[in-house]
Amino acid sequence: MNFLKTLFGIGPDPREVLIPLYNSVVTEARDPAWYAEMGVPDTLDGRFDMIAAILSLVIVRAEAEGNAGREPSARLTEVFIDDMDGQLRQLGIGDVVVGKHIGNMIAAMGGRLTAYREAIGQGAVLEEALVRNLWRGEPGPDAQPTLVAGRMRAIKARLDKTDWAALRANGIGG
Repeated sequence: MNFLKTLFGIGPDPREVLIPLYNSVVTEARDPAWYAEMGVPDTLDGRFDMIAAILSLVIVRAEAEGNAGREPSARLTEVFIDDMDGQLRQLGIGDVVVGKHIGNMIAAMGGRLTAYREAIGQGAVLEEALVRNLWRGEPGPDAQPTLVAGRMRAIKARLDKTDWAALRANGIGG
């Protein structure tokens, strides 16, 4: 019976259980303090980059679970892709080009994940990655990469202390 459910796509979507976790990532990324106090550009790109940054921290946390975190990490990425697809369509981007945009977003997310995974514990290296990604290498006078890096490290520390099952069930909290 399970084989038939899988074959015909009947049954619960395994991503559904991760939507609350993803929504908590988006809520954190939309916190006005990132933009008003830390100078992250309050633009479509800036908001995408903040979601990518926070989601990267959650994926790194999932990776710490080894095999148990592999599938949820992949599913969480799928939820992100579905969300970005929906956002693009709401902006009026049509079917013909939405795939190209999604491909670019996936590549950008992958690059940011790699950068933040490598830089999170390395002091100024994280700030350099943030300047490169959040401010496209040109931080304006309001940019506060040190504050952004500090808050990201605090989020990572909180995630590292949180049981994976609790994190999946309750989100990243605040």
